[in-house]
Amino acid sequence: MHDKNNKLQGKLKNRHIQMIALGGVIGTGLFFGAAKSIQSTGPSIILSYILGGIVIYIIMRALGEMTVHHPSSGSFSDYANRYINNYTGFIAGWTAWFEYTVVCMVELTAVTFFLDYWIPGLPHWLICLGLLAVFTSVQLVSVKMFGEFEFWFAGIKIAAILMMLFFSAYLVTFNPHIHAGTVENLHSYQSLDVFFASGTKGFFFSLAIVIFSFGGTEFVSIAAGEAENPRKSIPRAISGVILRIILFYVLTMIAIICLYPFNKLNAHVSPFVDVFKQIGINQAADVMNAVAITAALSAFNSCLYAGSRMLFSLAKQGSAPSKFALTNNVNIPRNALLFTSVCILISVAVNYIFPEQAIMYLLTIATCAILTVWFLILLTQIYFRKHTPIEKIDYKLILFPFSNIFAMCFLVMVMFIMLWIDDMRMSVIVTPLWLFALSMLYVFQKKAQKKRINH
Repeated sequence: MHDKNNKLQGKLKNRHIQMIALGGVIGTGLFFGAAKSIQSTGPSIILSYILGGIVIYIIMRALGEMTVHHPSSGSFSDYANRYINNYTGFIAGWTAWFEYTVVCMVELTAVTFFLDYWIPGLPHWLICLGLLAVFTSVQLVSVKMFGEFEFWFAGIKIAAILMMLFFSAYLVTFNPHIHAGTVENLHSYQSLDVFFASGTKGFFFSLAIVIFSFGGTEFVSIAAGEAENPRKSIPRAISGVILRIILFYVLTMIAIICLYPFNKLNAHVSPFVDVFKQIGINQAADVMNAVAITAALSAFNSCLYAGSRMLFSLAKQGSAPSKFALTNNVNIPRNALLFTSVCILISVAVNYIFPEQAIMYLLTIATCAILTVWFLILLTQIYFRKHTPIEKIDYKLILFPFSNIFAMCFLVMVMFIMLWIDDMRMSVIVTPLWLFALSMLYVFQKKAQKKRINH
């Protein structure tokens, strides 16, 4: 093993960074969560994704400012540590690590549901265990192998979504039966009662699912610490966020609600699979189910990487045990990766005990962690501006500080919305308890460090 001052590999090429940025936006939130959000709000889901897209673009520009100025695998945790204080960096880093670990659990659980479409009855916990072992082994080999895996996984799902959009456009335009149904659907959507299917409450509920869908977009900043040329690749990746959201979320939602009445879709199946099954094109449904599995595995791969690098960075800051800052002979933070994988094993137990409810429990917990992390990113960027002369910032957040304040208010609003929703209320209540537990851990850690210094 190398000592803890060793750096990580700088082997992620520009094409890897671009695909990590693209792939980070497309996971279970789109392929599975979209079904619940469509049912909860109807065609107005399009507005939810546009609004959520604007907010995530602001967050990514704010993070991009700091990333281009100082690339780091610790990303926003490192920046909070630098520009606010060690406590904020501690909270941001551990909450982000918790987020990525829980999202790994969500993605593994989603794979089991997608496999149920073909082979019902397979033990969910066994699938989770097998996939965790395979992907942990891959990431132990080299960061370049992770980059290659992510490049091809992301490429497959992006190509499939583009083909799905072209195929949907063809069906809507040239298939007489589908065309007639689309005209009928679009006519009914003109009514506000149909457009906002479940009223204001349903629309607000969908915003929580949308936030989860966009969780992971910040991976690209963590990957910057191992990028060959972060000052070039990061702005390019972040600048494409709005285009990706329009292409992968807004247009796909339009395609789904045009092809088939939204209120007849199955909330427990990927809408991409269900819509083609409902209109009688089973081959397309099978293809989209395979793509959904690829998307979930891609998101899992990214989360496992991000979680291990965040833990490595926390150890370098002194906010986690120093053993997690050790790297192996190919500069992989092996201890941090293995510890994160062991924690993901909890998903095996959750899927064993709650095979049907597991994904919703995990999804809501992850959403609260995402909201907390994003809020801290925006807060850190305000402090970054205070510490850094404007002429030294090469990549700037548009309309600062108004855009920053708008995004922070939006995130607080979504957290309050989740209190209204039965399935999500407990996660919101647990969030302050998590922050309190972390605060106590921070105090104990500081006391222990002080005692060691005095001795």
